Amino acid sequence: MKIARFSHDGAINFGILDESDLVVLAADPMFGGFETTGERVPLADAVLLAPVIPRSKVVCVGKNYADHVKEMGGNEPPAEPLLFLKPNTSVIGPNDRIVLPSLSDRIEHEGELAVVIGAVARNVRAEDAESVIFGYTIGNDVTARDLQKKDGQWTRAKGFDTFCPLGPVIDTEFSFDGATIETRVNGDIRQQAPLSDMIHSVADIIAYASAVFTLLPGDVILTGTPAGVGPLVSGDTVEVAVSGLGVLRNTAA
Repeated sequence: MKIARFSHDGAINFGILDESDLVVLAADPMFGGFETTGERVPLADAVLLAPVIPRSKVVCVGKNYADHVKEMGGNEPPAEPLLFLKPNTSVIGPNDRIVLPSLSDRIEHEGELAVVIGAVARNVRAEDAESVIFGYTIGNDVTARDLQKKDGQWTRAKGFDTFCPLGPVIDTEFSFDGATIETRVNGDIRQQAPLSDMIHSVADIIAYASAVFTLLPGDVILTGTPAGVGPLVSGDTVEVAVSGLGVLRNTAA
């Protein structure tokens, strides 16, 4: 089931994607289930929004693809998931503008698979991780690379407003079988990898993170980016595509 959050006729609703229509839901499905109102909105008439606004945090995993570790100057991948956070104020939706801050001279894209948490999760075992996942979407961990190197820690470089595009939908039945991720800038492929290349699995990431802090419904986990990160300049259109999840498209300005 593919769930969208959208704006139409001045109202914001959730809907189930049904071919070219959105079947309007009575409430946020994470808390109100999948009861429908009977209304259908043509997808062409709706404006898709970020499918979820994390109520507390976006949890990110650094260096979770071996080739990306190498391109960042490392040799050995992290033995454990390398966690950092992005504020929920960094979240934007499909087709929203990525604002290039004047404080940085080097903004880069990082296309990633995103996990949406659907239940309160604390000390979750890896084998039970599926029970706390609401679904999957696409993310872009936009990064001010020069500030990341300058600061030594990553909060400022990763945390600017608009630095976490999410969308276009949440898939509650996403399959990893043969799935790939690809990032394009102005149509040119920058990143491409099978999701099976992730060093730490989604289940292991949830277990590791939930042993540190409680994950709340609506929290998002970005699972790391493959090799090929590169710059964005004003006017660039960046697209992140994941098999079965569609394409997340944003323009930098």
